[in-house]
Amino acid sequence: MAPPITSTAAMISDEDVVRRVLAGEMPLYEVLMRRYNQRLYRIVRAILRDEDEVIDVMQDTYVRAYFALHQFAGKARFSTWLSKIALHEALRRSRKGRRLQPLVEQPNESHKLGNVMRSADPTPEQEALHRETTALIEAAIDALPARYRPVFMLREVECLSTSETAVCLQLTEETVRVRLLRARKLLRDALYRSTGAKSVEAFEFGAARCDAVVRNVFETIHNPVPDL
Repeated sequence: MAPPITSTAAMISDEDVVRRVLAGEMPLYEVLMRRYNQRLYRIVRAILRDEDEVIDVMQDTYVRAYFALHQFAGKARFSTWLSKIALHEALRRSRKGRRLQPLVEQPNESHKLGNVMRSADPTPEQEALHRETTALIEAAIDALPARYRPVFMLREVECLSTSETAVCLQLTEETVRVRLLRARKLLRDALYRSTGAKSVEAFEFGAARCDAVVRNVFETIHNPVPDL
């Protein structure tokens, strides 16, 4: 019995997946989606702070990338190419001037991200503290000026290199360094010292939503609408 597609993810390079998808193994596209759902979520979330629109941009990015796979030349990493598509769409929507509510103001959502910081066998008090800590971190990142937020999200949360961040955002490496330094100052190191939390724990993209994105993208690929 063949192993599930997702179990092969760690064994296949991005380039091999693209090659095989273009050769007709379309279901393998799921490997790329599951591999980069977390990154795309954080990238888009740095620009658009409405959860529904973030998911919509992610799905749109995968659909656009799928139908443009033949244009991927391999000169840059696939992850960079995919990230640039997501950033372009997120920025396009952001420029429409939509005013969106930050995540921290939606405490009753079933997909609230506070539970990602739980320790083993946490007490109710610890769970509450972890939720509050995550909310504080996310609110602090949301409050960053728009020019600093994507740089911070890519470098500190998603852990991209300075050069990768520069390519994704079409900035110079020096600009990335300067904006990151300013973002760190605005976030205040005291916040992290007082909470004991790590920024990488913020904006997790859980398994249920990952499954939903994969399912919705495949449905759209099989039934594309005009002018995507």
